[in-house]
Amino acid sequence: MTRELHLSAALDGTTDHRPLTGPYWSELVRLAEQGTLDFVTLDDSFLPAASAPGQAVPPTAPATEDGAGRLDAVAVLARAAPGTSRIGLIPTVTTTHTEPFHTSTALATLDFVSEGRAGWLIGVSGTVTEALAFGRRDPAAPPELWSEAADAAEVVSRLWDSWQDDAEIRDAATGRFIDRDRLHYIDFAGPYFSVRGPSIVPRPPQGRPPVAVTLGPRDLDPQEDGGRRALAARYADLVLLDAADPGTARTARARLRRDAEEAGRRSGGPRVCVRIAVDLTGSAGHDGLRPAGTAHFAGSPAGLAEQLGQWHAADAADGFHLLPASPRADLSAVVHDLVPLLRERGLFRSGYTGRTLRDHLGLSRPAGRYTPEAIR
Repeated sequence: MTRELHLSAALDGTTDHRPLTGPYWSELVRLAEQGTLDFVTLDDSFLPAASAPGQAVPPTAPATEDGAGRLDAVAVLARAAPGTSRIGLIPTVTTTHTEPFHTSTALATLDFVSEGRAGWLIGVSGTVTEALAFGRRDPAAPPELWSEAADAAEVVSRLWDSWQDDAEIRDAATGRFIDRDRLHYIDFAGPYFSVRGPSIVPRPPQGRPPVAVTLGPRDLDPQEDGGRRALAARYADLVLLDAADPGTARTARARLRRDAEEAGRRSGGPRVCVRIAVDLTGSAGHDGLRPAGTAHFAGSPAGLAEQLGQWHAADAADGFHLLPASPRADLSAVVHDLVPLLRERGLFRSGYTGRTLRDHLGLSRPAGRYTPEAIR
């Protein structure tokens, strides 16, 4: 039997402006669900979005200079969630300048309103502009930022577990809503955070929404690793990988699995999806709008199906994360043209077989770390 691949897409394009309206984003998410994609991602930052295609906002520019407005990714996907029922929803949430308590509650809330479809793409902030917007600390180097992000991931995971699954008892006769013995202080103390807990939100439907990390070529170089790969090895359920060819991707996935094993994980390591910037409708114009180090495809859906099939046959990755040049046009081509071609090849499912994001990724629901069984 042919091994099926995971397929997902980013909602951020390089040629479209970002409308500040809920219906626009909800329409994109519904479209992706029509294609039975595993999940969509929505990037976020404390910088404004670029005001023109391919135009970056200077890192020292004022927040309103050369930049358009940006909506909060968690809130946008929470708005889109009720209009869908299966597709995973993964916003970027930045750990820099952000308290992990707020991150944990926001993502747990998204998991509740989507009935178990939330994920978390970890981001960091290293620009002067973002630091000045908060005014609490100076910009830090990448190793420090990713070390802080690892601590944040640990705190968030503990906060999600701080309510046992059966902590809510809702006993009308006695007036008891929760069993306080099933709520737990996490008592985390580290160089960046000191958090007692517990959370104010019950344990999410998935237990812990899957954690995603993006890795590029420099992150995989032992001489250049700035801490992001170590975070991925310890905490990531999903890695969105930049790789130029199948051999590089296959080697990177094997290395990530070894790293995860050395970090004490027994689950086999994260799922690895290769990022591919795609232009299926001629939207990008000049090649140069893709993120640095990311594979790129410009052509027909049939050509992309052939390329994905070749990478998949080479066992290069567990799947692919497509970065459309134009979310509206290219995502439509993915759903209506690419997906049927992949199904004809036996590479992609004809319908959802599970309800949660963990189901789509083939991940089991983790037990809470504070249950009596885990403590013993």
